[in-house]
Formats: sequence, structure tokens, C-alpha cells
Amino acid sequence: MSDSAILSGVTFVYLLSFLLYLVRMVRGKEFWGSAASWIARIGFLLHSAALLLRWKSSYDLGIGHAPLANFYESLIFFAWAVLLLYLIIEWKTCSRSLGVFVIPVAFLLLAFASISPGVNDRIQPLIPALQSNWLTVHVLTCFLGYASFAMAFALGIMYLLKGKGQDGGKEAGAFFRLIPAANAIEELLYQSVVLGFVLLSLGIMTGSVWAQYAWGSYWSWDPKETWSLITWIVYAVMLHARSVRGWRGKRMAVMALVGFASVLFTYLGVNYLDSLHSYF
Repeated sequence: MSDSAILSGVTFVYLLSFLLYLVRMVRGKEFWGSAASWIARIGFLLHSAALLLRWKSSYDLGIGHAPLANFYESLIFFAWAVLLLYLIIEWKTCSRSLGVFVIPVAFLLLAFASISPGVNDRIQPLIPALQSNWLTVHVLTCFLGYASFAMAFALGIMYLLKGKGQDGGKEAGAFFRLIPAANAIEELLYQSVVLGFVLLSLGIMTGSVWAQYAWGSYWSWDPKETWSLITWIVYAVMLHARSVRGWRGKRMAVMALVGFASVLFTYLGVNYLDSLHSYF
């Protein structure tokens, strides 16, 4: 079985996991949450196996590079990183409430990789500019950072919904009773942003070293570089506002949504611009 076939199956595994997390939230039965967690773990293991199989296949073809080089591979790695961080958070916090907000991100990334006509799933040789270990480190740090920001995005939605539930009276409160306390959500959101900010900073620095190696310049104001800097500034402002201005609660949740919108444009929107980093 090919890695693409496995990943197509994993897409539906994640969809099933999301639906079970949703049933848990609606019905309040922990059985559904436990089933959702196990299915998410199985999907993650299959996802990991598909990445390893793709890596091995590239060596069998005489190409030999980590599956991080093209748009398809970046999508499937992004989804993998999202699941990795989510499962760690679920294990550390012993809470499954975040699953209903995070699993759809991984599902949509894999679905887009599978059905978008502009995404080529073939294993391709690297151009000379990409034949560097700096590329691997750059992509790893950037996408793990993106995954951390995806966690913050999901937590921001959860925080805002928690507030709506509290404002909606007894009936709404019953629906949202499985969502953790607002202060616990906010603290986890902050930690996710800090982790993502550190990883994105490392990604920008390693990307600069790679750019010097590949194109003879550490920084050229390419659209991807510019938007990466804009995203970095958005999260820097967010952390500064929390530390110095005392921003908490709804403001931080909204900033998490704004920041992730910037992440998505940096990752996807820049592809429609004339950029050295364009996947299209």
C-alpha cells in the first residue's frame, strides 16, 4: 500500500475521531471521548507510518530526502505536527475537550492534500537550492511552530465559546460543561503561543542561514520572508501585550485567531504571489 493511500484512509480516521469528540461534548458521555482518543492515536500512528514509508520510498527511487520538500509533503507534515502536539496536550492535561476544535484542523489539511487539483503527491527530486540539511531544520521548526499556533487558535475558539456558554444561562452552561475553566484555557493558550513563537523564531533564523547558502543572501524581502516576519511581529505584540499591558481573556483569544490567520496567509496565501517560496 502506498503512503498516499494510507493518508487517504487517515483523513477519514481523523474525521471519525472528530465526530466522536463532538458526540462526547454533546452527550457528556466519557465513553465517546475515550473512543475518539484511541481512534486519534491510531490515526496518528498510521500517519507516522505513511511519512516513514514516503521517506523510504524516496531513497528507493534514488532521491533520498525527508518528506518535507513540496506542498503535499508540507500539508501532511503540518497535519502530523498538529496531532502530535494535541495528543501531548491531551495526555498532559487529561482533558479531551480540545479535540473537537483541533482534530478538524488536521482533517482539513489532509483532505486538502488529497482532493486539491493543485497538489502533486508524487515524490520529486530536490532542486540544488533545497539540497541542504538547513532546509530540514527550517521546515521542522516552522511547521512545529505553526502547529503550536494552531493549538492556540483552537484554544482561542474554545475560550470564546466558553464565554458564550456562561452568558447563555443554565441551558447553554450544560452544553459547555465539559470545556475547562476559562483561566485554564487561557494559560494553555499562552503556553502554546510561547512555544510557537520560539519555534518560529528558530525557523526564521535557520531559514536565513539556508537562504545565504542557497541564494547568497540572508534576507531578500521575498513575500514569504516578509509575511513570516509579519506573523512573528503579530505574536510578539501578543506576548508583549500580555506581559506589559496585562492583556488577558478575550483579547488574547482574539489575538490567537488573528495570529493564525496570518500563519495561514504566510503558508498558503503567499503561494499566489511571486515568491521563491511558492509551492505553485
